Amino acid sequence: MGVRTAELRCKEVICIADGKRLGYISDVEVEIPTGEVVAVIVPGPCRYFGMLGHTGELRIPWQAIKKVGPDIVLVEIRPEECRLPPRKPPRD
Repeated sequence: MGVRTAELRCKEVICIADGKRLGYISDVEVEIPTGEVVAVIVPGPCRYFGMLGHTGELRIPWQAIKKVGPDIVLVEIRPEECRLPPRKPPRD
């Protein structure tokens, strides 16, 4: 069974340990020489009603993904283990 990256972006990520919604997949990290999917990226929660950006991103390793369903992706990982620092906008 294959899944396109465009199809992954429409899926919500849910942690099976506590049932918490982590967000929607925004990007996929791929190992260049092999073409293997290494991780999926999920934007962190929004700050102040979504107007001031996100509080960082979650990099969820592919090994933590337990099930890819038609609407959701179930993962087994604690969000604090995979949190990336917020990106700073480039300076001119």
